Amino acid sequence: MAYDAIIIGGSYAGLSAGLPLARARRKVLVMDAGQRRNRFAGASHGFLTQDGVPPGEIAAKGRAQLMGYGSVDWVSTEAVKAERDADGFRITDRSGKQHSARVLILATGIVDVLPDIPGVAERWGASVFHCPYCHGYELHQGRIGVLATSPLSMHQALMLPDWGATTLLLNEAFEPDEDELAQLAARGVVLERTPVSRLDGDPLEVLLQDGRRLSFAGLFLAPRMRLPELVGQLGCETEEGPLGLFIRTDPTKATSVPGLFACGDAARAAGSVPLAVGDGAMAGVAAHRALMFGQ
Repeated sequence: MAYDAIIIGGSYAGLSAGLPLARARRKVLVMDAGQRRNRFAGASHGFLTQDGVPPGEIAAKGRAQLMGYGSVDWVSTEAVKAERDADGFRITDRSGKQHSARVLILATGIVDVLPDIPGVAERWGASVFHCPYCHGYELHQGRIGVLATSPLSMHQALMLPDWGATTLLLNEAFEPDEDELAQLAARGVVLERTPVSRLDGDPLEVLLQDGRRLSFAGLFLAPRMRLPELVGQLGCETEEGPLGLFIRTDPTKATSVPGLFACGDAARAAGSVPLAVGDGAMAGVAAHRALMFGQ
């Protein structure tokens, strides 16, 4: 079956992109593999009217509302191949079935590449975080650690004293220069140069290689972002951000490929639920405009 639009990714950006298209009575297919980036978090924060709500509940409510429009179909599968042809786009799912549409919206999200330190992955989203605006308040001004992954960790270390007394665990990722040391001192950040062996316990403990244990209310780090393979298959331009590559778009969320739009975490240097929802709304409207008037 041919659709007006296919949306790859059924999380916050993809759901938001679907609404304007559905309300314009366009035939839409959402393809979703069920791997929300924030699936490890117990609550979402900073999204107006949804502050503190479990992220899965927000996504489920959004899906129910979108599927209330009769022109929307949903398939719970991974898109493994994407091609552009004379009529638009052809998408192959994990089962080998093909789907076609005139325009395509990538709302795939990204994969967080975490440091290879025992205990990090198991605590991701529970006591190890990346965004202080999303999780800092709930630490109740307790002691906070920043696990350095690159020089970018300076930014986290300088931000986090607003949420609690902060220790920067350099972990041999980089060494601050004199100016950076002065900035850290001005913010009251404590430096720890001994490398980290693993994370333990609840409450969180960081075990250092010299045997010491440091207790924290929470630990922050900046993971690398990895885009899905579909981006390379479609040939759209990307841009290097502080955390890795993201899809380059114009203000309407159009990519360098005609008829292809991108929104959410895959299409910005940093992301959150409210930003993803805003991106999706813009991408959905722009995709509808492309259906009406072309590129």
